[in-house]
Amino acid sequence: MAEIKAEYRSKKSLVIVESPAKAKTIEKYLGKGFEVKSSIGHIRDLKKSEMSIDIDNNFEPQYEVSRGKGKTVTELKRLAKAVDIVWLATDEDREGEAIAWHLYEALKLKPEATKRITFAEITKTALIQAINNPRSIDKHLVDAQQARRVLDRLVGYELSPVLWKKIRYGLSAGRVQSVAVRLIVEREREIEAFQPIPSYKITAEFQVDGDTVLKTQRPDKFKTYNETKEFIESVIGKEYIVAALEKKPGKRSPGAPFTTSKLQQEASAKLGYSVKQTMTLAQKLYENGLITYMRTDSTNLSDQARADAKKTIEDNYGIEYHKERNFKSKSANAQEAHEAIRPTDFSRLTAGIGDGSLESLYRLIRNKALASQMADAKIEKTVIKIDISGTQEQLQATGEVVTFPGFLTVMGMKDNDSQLLPELTLGQKLDLNQMLATETFSKNPARYTEATLVRTLEEKGIGRPSTYSPTISTIQDRGYVVKEDRPGIEREYKIISTDGRAIQEKIEKETFGAEKSKLFPTDTAGVVTDFLIQYFPDVIDYNFTANVEEAFDKIASGEKEWHKMIADFYKDFHPKVEDSENISRQETLKQRLLGNDPKTGRPVFARFGRFGPMIMLGDNEVDKDVQFASIPKNLHIDTIKLEDALPLLELPRIVGETPDGKKIKANRGRFGPYVQLDKTYVSIKEEELYGITYEEAYARIKNKIEEKAKALIHDFEEHKLKVLNGRFGPYITNGKKNVKLPKGLVPEDLTADECLKIFKEAPAKKGRGRKK
Repeated sequence: MAEIKAEYRSKKSLVIVESPAKAKTIEKYLGKGFEVKSSIGHIRDLKKSEMSIDIDNNFEPQYEVSRGKGKTVTELKRLAKAVDIVWLATDEDREGEAIAWHLYEALKLKPEATKRITFAEITKTALIQAINNPRSIDKHLVDAQQARRVLDRLVGYELSPVLWKKIRYGLSAGRVQSVAVRLIVEREREIEAFQPIPSYKITAEFQVDGDTVLKTQRPDKFKTYNETKEFIESVIGKEYIVAALEKKPGKRSPGAPFTTSKLQQEASAKLGYSVKQTMTLAQKLYENGLITYMRTDSTNLSDQARADAKKTIEDNYGIEYHKERNFKSKSANAQEAHEAIRPTDFSRLTAGIGDGSLESLYRLIRNKALASQMADAKIEKTVIKIDISGTQEQLQATGEVVTFPGFLTVMGMKDNDSQLLPELTLGQKLDLNQMLATETFSKNPARYTEATLVRTLEEKGIGRPSTYSPTISTIQDRGYVVKEDRPGIEREYKIISTDGRAIQEKIEKETFGAEKSKLFPTDTAGVVTDFLIQYFPDVIDYNFTANVEEAFDKIASGEKEWHKMIADFYKDFHPKVEDSENISRQETLKQRLLGNDPKTGRPVFARFGRFGPMIMLGDNEVDKDVQFASIPKNLHIDTIKLEDALPLLELPRIVGETPDGKKIKANRGRFGPYVQLDKTYVSIKEEELYGITYEEAYARIKNKIEEKAKALIHDFEEHKLKVLNGRFGPYITNGKKNVKLPKGLVPEDLTADECLKIFKEAPAKKGRGRKK
């Protein structure tokens, strides 16, 4: 194995990486003379409290040391002064290059004593090779990352306030996030507009020698019930004869090793991982030196990796199982020339970390990369065609047999509809067991999962491997999209069957449309998307967003100057922001007339308000006593009907009166439906909102009041203090601050003065710090 050059071995070195876990792994390999420290991610960024871009000074960004990173910077400065060389070993993508540059600037490093190194894997060989071949910071890559950060800040800081004024305070817009939301909104509207088309699938089972059953089907479906029934009637008493037996050799080839997006998709499909979970686990595998860098859009494997894969395949499976392959990335805008994601050691079967999730992801990555260098699987496909006497109709059966498994030895045999076919001869007559005509329905477009959204973003050239996961997290965190399961809907379908002698018809029921971990847009997403499409079409245009990514690529390769790229964007964007002052808020909310209230004759609208989607009774430009009701989560502003809206306007509902004349109300609040008596609130289920009886509501409220009374030990009204029994023992409270009782005290024996003294002397609670 190569050694570190003597000129570097003899000097004291500080290696700076991004994560503490990565630092530990690297220090183990480099040994004496090399101290490895972590910057714990970014150390500088644009100021949070302001735009931090000097628009008049060529869009120059204004950076500051990130909150909480002051100690890290001070410590790294101290360490850097005590060594001969500082090695900036941050990740090899644009973001990593930018972090290296920020470290160089913030630590005030000297160019002659600073080296930039990158490596695609954390192994001793890769690290020594990197140390022996350092380079300087690539300013083109840094500029590409600066351009992305500046452009996203301009869009976010100028466009978000427009949404606050015109739609609702607290909303946000982003160059990539708003496009991702648009995709989900448009898919949801496609689904809502979709009308399923029925058709009839013909299947038939034949008895062949004893217990063997041959399953067949008609290649094409019938479109109508009448032609289907006519066909079933036409086969009564017919003979079924084997007309053709065709055997064709075929093959299956392995796919390329994983890119970031393909790993996210397959981990979702096979392991059920979210995009964020996949990237967190992959990061751990990388930092422990088990896989190559996990943010890549390349499908290449290095010469050494292909050689290692060949040895593992030939040692474990035989020479006939190996086939060297070079894959070319399908992405026209593939970023830097990284490798695909692969194991650092193909002979290693497991991660060996002792975590089931990590092990599963490691095996997925290893098997995919290893299979990419294996021979094709050979299959034999058999097609049987069966004539129906006296007609031009044919039924068909297909089956596959794997004659040489090749790469399937590693990837596993995939389940499919293929069956093991019985031995038959041409002209052989078959006995019909049953023929079924089953009504089926065309399927609506599929809702996005996190993984299929990533695939679509990649196909459209929106974002890059490092942006997929944060984008998907952002649109959920901001309340534009929810990821959830939803139950299916029951529907009826028709079946016509025959045993060759008589016909039977029946109607069955099925549940369809159940969703698991799918992305659903909120009403807010729909209103914001419509607003952006109308007034800021460029920002939310798919091609524009992809073209911006291409511009970043050109900056990274030195073909484009980043200040000019930003200036060209801003001269078109900013005037639209200024013009937005003239957009009326009423125009953006797009209230929809549902019909008229049968009791009052007044119009009923669905609209978006400052607190979200709502129903409005009356016209607020004409009527003074307009009534509002919020729309619950199970209904949507685009699809709600008058019959759904009218009950919402009846809230709060008077459930009944107590013997002393107090009203019990049922209503819906920000935490869901509830019943209320005075200041006592009890949560109820959505379906109980309009049906809960006075007796049931009163019983639940009474029960809660009794539970509260049991918790009350003392009520010292003059001091506005109470002593209560809580989950963690007795405590004193004034309604805002809680103080736990010191040990050894009997709460029942306490006086008002003693409680006041304990309360005043209690130390102030330590703050938890600002949430990120």
